[in-house]
Amino acid sequence: MSDVRVFITKHSTDWHREIADSNTVLQTQVGSGLHGVTVKEADDRDEMGIAIEPPEVALRCNPKAFEQYEYRSQPVGVRSGPGDLDLVVYSLRKYIRLASAGNPTVLMPLFAPDTEIVRIAEPGFDLRANRLMLLSKKAGLRFLGYLNSQRRHLSGESAPRLNRPELIEKYGLDTKYAYHSMRIAIQGIELMESATIELPMRPDLRGHLRDVRLGKFTLAECLDEIADLSARLTAATAQSDLPEATDDRVINTWLAQTYRAWWERG
Repeated sequence: MSDVRVFITKHSTDWHREIADSNTVLQTQVGSGLHGVTVKEADDRDEMGIAIEPPEVALRCNPKAFEQYEYRSQPVGVRSGPGDLDLVVYSLRKYIRLASAGNPTVLMPLFAPDTEIVRIAEPGFDLRANRLMLLSKKAGLRFLGYLNSQRRHLSGESAPRLNRPELIEKYGLDTKYAYHSMRIAIQGIELMESATIELPMRPDLRGHLRDVRLGKFTLAECLDEIADLSARLTAATAQSDLPEATDDRVINTWLAQTYRAWWERG
């Protein structure tokens, strides 16, 4: 067996790659680089894409379906570092399912500036133009859930999912958990109040979050700020003009039309 197999997951076979390569309609940077808070000596590059799988895949009775393609420049189980690329390409149907449920990371390609678009085709333009159909108060609740999950890992209430002892040794806390908690809250508040997310983040916010990442605040200070942001996000979600949930009829009509047009493009 070739050493290249260490890079393979169940979603990164040649079959998955070929579908993604031929059918990606939107691919953007996500993660710290998109938000504008990269610490260059520490960050890899994260990208997310959306592919419209061909009819012989989407309509097959065989249970093997294309849901996503994954690529990592590091072997599975090895933490990515500077210069590494982590890429996930979702099927359009899976992407829409995750986005309409309010998944914070999945929503980011809808708001990425043109400079952060790696690939785009007509369905990608159309999706970004119709992003309001995927937004609801459910997104605010999901942002709040992600925020609280990061906070619990930061405070030690929950065991960390990632082991970053070098940050704890250097700063006395996992500054990446602190940064993610605050960034998620800030963007969730913005989304609930204005139905958009500015990317990259405003310079003042970027500067503050970089300071958090660089350990310029104590654990107690970070937890106090996160508590305040959590309360603001809760209030913003309750008061938002967005609907309680997305309209499945609108989304399903758009999906059917988009798949049909892509398959008929010739």
